[in-house]
Amino acid sequence: MLTAAEVAGLVVAMFWAILVCFLAVVLVRAARLLTETTKLVSELGDRVVPLLDDVTATVTEANRRLVAVEAITADVKRVSGDMAKVTGVASTFIAGPLIKLSALSYGLRGAARNRVEARRLPAGRGSTRRPR
Repeated sequence: MLTAAEVAGLVVAMFWAILVCFLAVVLVRAARLLTETTKLVSELGDRVVPLLDDVTATVTEANRRLVAVEAITADVKRVSGDMAKVTGVASTFIAGPLIKLSALSYGLRGAARNRVEARRLPAGRGSTRRPR
């Protein structure tokens, strides 16, 4: 028969064997995981390089178009400034005389109306001014 020390040694050896088997399974799974991760990173690297090239080309094209838009914006700003100047000149040379001409025609119409009313009223019957 086995002594108590031999039984204890046997139990410890069995637990040790189970622990070693468990660690071997964990290490095998970790190795598979690392292998799959390596493949995934390699494939990702192969896919990322063309994507980065596309992004670079897109950013370059966007910058080129932004330069064109900036030039257009500068031209529009210059044209709008010129239009403001033209509007000021037109206002000075056209609107001012038109306002004066309109005021003159209004005054002439009022004077003509007053003369017509003065002829209709008998002499000495009130003012020739129209009530407001």
